[in-house]
Amino acid sequence: MDVYLIIKYFLLGLFQGFTEPIPISSSGHLVFAQHFLGVEIEGLSFELLVNAASLIAVLIIYREDLVRLTINGIRYISTREEQSKNDFQFILYLIIATIPAGVIGVLFNDVISEHLKTIRVTAITLIITGIALWMIRNLRGRKNDGDLTLKDAIIVGFAQAVALIPGISRSGATIVAAMALGMKQETALKFSFLLFIPVSFGGLILSITDLISDPNLDTLLIPYSVAFIASLVTSYFSLKWFMNIMAKGNLKYFSFYCLIVGIAVLLFA
Repeated sequence: MDVYLIIKYFLLGLFQGFTEPIPISSSGHLVFAQHFLGVEIEGLSFELLVNAASLIAVLIIYREDLVRLTINGIRYISTREEQSKNDFQFILYLIIATIPAGVIGVLFNDVISEHLKTIRVTAITLIITGIALWMIRNLRGRKNDGDLTLKDAIIVGFAQAVALIPGISRSGATIVAAMALGMKQETALKFSFLLFIPVSFGGLILSITDLISDPNLDTLLIPYSVAFIASLVTSYFSLKWFMNIMAKGNLKYFSFYCLIVGIAVLLFA
């Protein structure tokens, strides 16, 4: 057993888990980490596994919201109870916002994987993420969960689709779009991460055959498992930390980070 290889995958899991919830692009940092650790990962199996770990962390943290939305959504469908209408609409808007990333992911996933997962492209898009975060750093919206519209859902959905490009943070893109549309920070954060659930789960289901047929799965089972656990634990604590950061309105620090790292990688990688 190659202990050094296990350590590399452990670090990759830490990188992905820590960066998935916060707006600095987990996919971009995974590209950087693979480059600097000298790990070349073929196929999508590894990304699927560590993303699944982050998905579990999100489900744990937002479990109460998910239970409430499910109960009230079913209640509204069956009884048309007015008090449950806002939660039903919230679910509906999440479904609508999922569509752009789902469609674009299916149509262009191979193109993105083959041509856009480069150090240079990722550094440039990370700089773009930093600029976007800087532009909305002082916004304080007024829209609560019940104030969202179909237009909001569509725009945030397309923002998530753009984040399929490595270096464009998924949470960053959706939160930037949500706050630019006037959502409160708490609502923007909740919508962003509840939106992550169907997209991540859908991607996992669509690519499960790739995971099962991965020729490296047997030989890399232990490194993959170590990375999965590392990603799960760090995703949980990273999201908890980010929720606190959002409450204090300190997005500018993530903007600085994205700009510095993106420029540094362009200059020295």
